[in-house]
Amino acid sequence: MHFALTEEQQMIADTTRAFVENELYPHEAEIERSGHLPMELIRELQAKAMAAGLYAANMPEAVGGAGLDSLSWLLYEKELGRANYALHWTCVARPSNILLAGTDEQKEKYLFPCIRGETWDCLAMTEPGAGSDLRGMKATARFDGGDFVLNGTKHFISHADIADFAIVFMATGEEETPRGPKKLITAFFVDKGTPGFTVRDGYRNVSHRGYTNSVLDFDDCRLPKSAVLGEVHKGFQVANDWLGATRLQVAATCLGRADRALSHAIAYAAERRQFGQQIGKFQGVSFKLADMAMELKAANLLTWDAAWKFDQGTVTEADMSMAKLKATEVLAMIADEAIQIHGGMGLMDELPLERIWRDARVERIWEGTSEIQRHIISRELLRAVGG
Repeated sequence: MHFALTEEQQMIADTTRAFVENELYPHEAEIERSGHLPMELIRELQAKAMAAGLYAANMPEAVGGAGLDSLSWLLYEKELGRANYALHWTCVARPSNILLAGTDEQKEKYLFPCIRGETWDCLAMTEPGAGSDLRGMKATARFDGGDFVLNGTKHFISHADIADFAIVFMATGEEETPRGPKKLITAFFVDKGTPGFTVRDGYRNVSHRGYTNSVLDFDDCRLPKSAVLGEVHKGFQVANDWLGATRLQVAATCLGRADRALSHAIAYAAERRQFGQQIGKFQGVSFKLADMAMELKAANLLTWDAAWKFDQGTVTEADMSMAKLKATEVLAMIADEAIQIHGGMGLMDELPLERIWRDARVERIWEGTSEIQRHIISRELLRAVGG
């Protein structure tokens, strides 16, 4: 197997890293202290990202994106992941691939404005009582007089405050299965301002300052059938067809932050002196660095392997789960060890380490918890032998 990057892939990584270091890093401290990302800054950085060819780069060339293969896309995501999450996700937006599942009319209304940077999408699945168990959702959409009427609540919905619309998953019925009745799910486009649809402030959280979450309330919110994304009762199919690679996206952004933390730890271990020598000379520090580097390389290889298989059409759910699981847990380990190497200074906000450490915690929860990833991996192993 050939592991070297092509010249084009290296250029994509280098260009993205230069943008992150020159345009995003200078704003990190203020966003971290204020927890607020001003719209004027968003628009300024958005224009620069577009000029650099980095905006909506995850999208196919046919709809105005960069048309990157999966590995090139994840190399790009890794470099963006080095920065504060709110800065890179909002200012260098990557619209959800699920928008590609829309009709031509839906693409004109929702997809293309996102690619042009005129608006943002948000995806609403999670509910207060149904996180990993999506089929346990209680929010419903019932058919009434040719329309659908939505009721219920979604929460933890990222950047819904600035999005002009939401892609909302609702229970639209039940089906009988050998393991009992299960919810049928349908996806809908819901425009902000639709009667019965309210966006409320979400929760303050320890991770990703400036990157907001909201609560979405639906109270007899009436939608036409044209608002359905995909087919009625086929919401899970739409999600599985178009959202599978989001686990790899999470993995890649974690790799960027882990690499940044490791670089700080290596530099500090070579610079800091105690007892007459560099602290990197002590095995208590040098062995940490060795383990951090080894684990990061393993996480990189799992992620790039899954990306390559994704484009070959041979990737499995377990491949993507292994990449997400390994990268998120390695990030947590490296962030913690980097702080340990720095001692008390690692917890001060003069360095990005305490931010990387805080931000790492959510990665083992969203886009499928570590426990869910282990379930997916073990299920695939057991199915191969009839388990």
